Amino acid sequence: MMRPVILDLVPGDALELGGVFCAALSGGLAAVRKRYDLVGVLVLAWAAGLGGGLLRDVLIGAIPPVGISDWRLVAVAAAAGIVTFFWHPRLERLRRSIIVLDAGALALFVLSGTMKGLEYGVGPLAAVFVGVLTGVGGGILRDVLTSEAPLLFQDKQLYAIPALAGAALTVGLWEADLLGPLSQAGVLALIFGFRLLSLRLGWSAPGPWEGRPSSRGSGRM
Repeated sequence: MMRPVILDLVPGDALELGGVFCAALSGGLAAVRKRYDLVGVLVLAWAAGLGGGLLRDVLIGAIPPVGISDWRLVAVAAAAGIVTFFWHPRLERLRRSIIVLDAGALALFVLSGTMKGLEYGVGPLAAVFVGVLTGVGGGILRDVLTSEAPLLFQDKQLYAIPALAGAALTVGLWEADLLGPLSQAGVLALIFGFRLLSLRLGWSAPGPWEGRPSSRGSGRM
């Protein structure tokens, strides 16, 4: 099977660098809200921007992970941290724009992570898990390092579900030998649109099932 290149229509490196930058901004902002110093802001930016890819590479045996070996990715994450450290008031005012950029980063990370897993021969099911982890892993590391309950679980947001749908679709297209530039663009659009639509309409993941309310005990003694 031919190895597809992520979106020949747009340079894959540029998309990956843009995704890292957008995700790293969220880490930097989390550090600023916690009143961390410059080192803390840079570490949180790196964790949010590259943490998912780091975990992915360790799991599939891509050593050394790009999160510590690719100077371009590290530099972009550091740049996002510096931007956040000095201009965080302006970024807070652009919160909606950052949410949109974060959805784009999620879509890119899921697609690239799933494809990298497939290229390393981990198998379809493992590739789905690897893709989801690439998409959400950075956010989980960010929240853990700030002693917060991961946003992924806390607010029941549809974050992992769009990632899971996109990763499964990517694997299906790969298995059918249909994963070309247009189908990759479709996967990105699915994840991106699903995430933003869920925020717009207030969709959330279901909470624990409480069962049917019992009529017993509700009457008089």
